[in-house]
Amino acid sequence: MKCPFCQHEDTQVLDTRVSEEGDAIRRRRRCAKCDKRFTTYERIELSMPILVKKNGSRTEYAPAKLRGSLMLALRKRPVAAEAIDTAVATIEEKLLTSGRREVDTGYVGELVMQELKRLDKIAYIRFASVYKNFEDLAEFQEALAEVGHPRK
Repeated sequence: MKCPFCQHEDTQVLDTRVSEEGDAIRRRRRCAKCDKRFTTYERIELSMPILVKKNGSRTEYAPAKLRGSLMLALRKRPVAAEAIDTAVATIEEKLLTSGRREVDTGYVGELVMQELKRLDKIAYIRFASVYKNFEDLAEFQEALAEVGHPRK
């Protein structure tokens, strides 16, 4: 660790503590050359994988887009905001724990469909009809069969 005052590379760690929030390590350091003291923090850096679109182009993960897709499918449906937040967090956790640097947008779409199926069957059908690009009634009926039998 370089000293911020004299740029010397030899510093000593005097004290190490976990931050009050528990999300960082605080280290008190002393420069061996100029004898000045300073504090450094170590934090976890999480990076979401890059999304690879169907056409091969790459884009950064955008949480607002994910939330927007869920909100559009759930529009006018009786689903609590907390449930939507939980769904977004679950999808993000699966993306982070996948360990992959790049994921297909198709994989993200499947994760969204899993969460929508759990949250609201109608929203799932709405999303699936656009995502899977239904072209005839048979495909629509297959999706309906996935979520359960219609009432008579």
